[in-house]
Amino acid sequence: MKEITRRNFIATATLATGFALAVQPISANAIATDTKGLIAGAVKIPVPDGQIPAYRAQPATSEKFPIVLVIQEIFGVHEHIQDICRRFAKLGYLAIAPELFVRQGDVSKLSSIDEIRPIVAKVPDAQVLSDLDATVDWAVKSAKGKADQVGITGFCWGGRITWLYAAHNPKVKAGVAWYGRLVANATKLQPQNPVDIASKLSVPVLGLYGGKDTSIPLDTVEQMRDRLKSNSSKSEIIVYPDAPHAFFADYRPSYRQKDARDGWKRLWVWFKEHGL
Repeated sequence: MKEITRRNFIATATLATGFALAVQPISANAIATDTKGLIAGAVKIPVPDGQIPAYRAQPATSEKFPIVLVIQEIFGVHEHIQDICRRFAKLGYLAIAPELFVRQGDVSKLSSIDEIRPIVAKVPDAQVLSDLDATVDWAVKSAKGKADQVGITGFCWGGRITWLYAAHNPKVKAGVAWYGRLVANATKLQPQNPVDIASKLSVPVLGLYGGKDTSIPLDTVEQMRDRLKSNSSKSEIIVYPDAPHAFFADYRPSYRQKDARDGWKRLWVWFKEHGL
């Protein structure tokens, strides 16, 4: 009975509309990207136990496109993540953000981060990696995605997943991890962290971090840098000295326009240098 209930829940789950409740009020700096010239909106991704919702944006032309997986923050695939997908689509990518917490709950409706954290803590890494594999498969078979041109980027919670998926799927061309946690105690559901996979990483990942990020100590960033020296990926980490956590989140007070714009330019160059 539990499995049936779970399947039904996944099958009927929908994406958030607008911004997550926990991030209100929204800053006047929030960027809004239109859908002109795009195919954009909610889709369903087949996964082993049903379907999960995702947001997809791509140019409205007949050609095929490089795929970019856009990995959510702790607040889920809300308006900010959807807008980032549209920004990628305007640049000629098929960008897709699967809702990776859907089995555990709808975080967009919760009013505080303290309510969200227990739900996110129940999300197994193995489930996330499997869902991302399924998302790539869907993008290739159903949305004109190029199987040999897959990139990934993620923010906060999604920054950590960016490192892990790059290690999980060596066919990924490149990744960009925005202020994702690097070091933590292993758990049954999250048995590894980026620092644990750094030495064997073969996919080039660009890490973008804030020097004043109180949730990611700079000594853990340096630890990751040291581990990366022993692999062949040519991964790099950039630290913006005065940036706090979530400096790319234009809808929040943490936004730092100069650093965010520089990071976005670096992402664009990084992807191009690595065949995306």
